[in-house]
Amino acid sequence: MSDLLKFVQDEFVTKKDFPEFGSGDTITVYYEIKEGEKTRTQFFKGVVIQKRGAGITQTFTIRKMSGAVGVERIFPLNMPALQKIEVNQRGKVRRARIFYFRDLTGKKAKIKEKRRR
Repeated sequence: MSDLLKFVQDEFVTKKDFPEFGSGDTITVYYEIKEGEKTRTQFFKGVVIQKRGAGITQTFTIRKMSGAVGVERIFPLNMPALQKIEVNQRGKVRRARIFYFRDLTGKKAKIKEKRRR
């Protein structure tokens, strides 16, 4: 059964070429919004809180601060409206899911940048 599912995913689902990113990274996601008959591109820039799933069902959650209010958005990686993903900063975190980040404010909410080699 799982072989059949994997075959269908490989054959019929078009994969977009997005850069590798993980939790703690600051990324910008550009996606298409339809308003009536018009379409426009909007972006969402924030810190990746988690990545989950595999294959077609893979999703990632981004959190940003809008004023004093935290805003989170979940994006499916294979969503047709996704146009591109830019990695702005690589973050150094020890966990795959950084839900503790929700409670931090001010300087504590900063994530150290990974050093490049």
